[in-house]
Amino acid sequence: MSKIRTIRRIIKGQDVIDGAGMKIIRTFANNDVEDFDPFLLLDIFDSVNPEEYVRGLDWHHHRGVETITYLIEGKIAYEDSRENERVLSDGDCQWLTAGSGIYHRETPLPVDRLLGVQLWLNLPAKNKMVPFKYRDVSRENIPVIDEGDAKIHLIAGQYKDTPGAFKSEYVKTLFFDVELKANCDWSIDTVKNSKLFVCIVQGEGCFEPRGNDFIPERHVVLFNEGKTLQVKASNKGVRFLLLAGKPLKEPVFWGGPIVMNTMEEVEQGFDDMDEGKYFLFQMDDAGEKS
Repeated sequence: MSKIRTIRRIIKGQDVIDGAGMKIIRTFANNDVEDFDPFLLLDIFDSVNPEEYVRGLDWHHHRGVETITYLIEGKIAYEDSRENERVLSDGDCQWLTAGSGIYHRETPLPVDRLLGVQLWLNLPAKNKMVPFKYRDVSRENIPVIDEGDAKIHLIAGQYKDTPGAFKSEYVKTLFFDVELKANCDWSIDTVKNSKLFVCIVQGEGCFEPRGNDFIPERHVVLFNEGKTLQVKASNKGVRFLLLAGKPLKEPVFWGGPIVMNTMEEVEQGFDDMDEGKYFLFQMDDAGEKS
């Protein structure tokens, strides 16, 4: 096994319309399950035009996954069927364990710029039906390591001796937000046998040893096995999200917002939704609380 992580795939995010008409940048999803296991989906929010996003992601349900929303800039109003309500702001992060089921909506509010991501993390078969759990952390409670030319925001996992804001309870996950100044080099030793990728959100970075090709924002880079990840920022600097986790290597059956291990489990999830098992309140015909 090579000591240095080399590039396996580079994916350019594609503009799509989701939810009630929200424009997002989708990087990988259900066609990429094997490559990114245990990660299922990564969407980028990046817009200076509120008309592209204020319709948001209207009421929808999830089962069998965790969703992680990290907001670098902007505001997103959140509400769910377990009576959680919160407005996420610059630098905040929300970690939802959908487990046996949740019904929620996410509505970005008009701001100068909306910039962030939503990640779906698969749950192991034995944990698919754990109770729903809501967690969030404000920017001031996310540890930041300042190394001069590099600044690392620790969302989950451990960097050197410092733990991140969240402890992943079911799939051990590394999630860092890394900012590098122009022309600076940075490296990190990674966990053996883990899937590792970066999502570039600002600037450009080179992720190949001795390489000269700089990859711009709105791209995801998936790496081969190895120990050390090496990064060089361009003269614009670079900001990227670094994520790693060990593959589950379990069957994946995907039914929109429900991800289970068999199609029968997916169908049961939709049946339970129709029977109102995800709710603490009733919905009217217009899809609002009654």
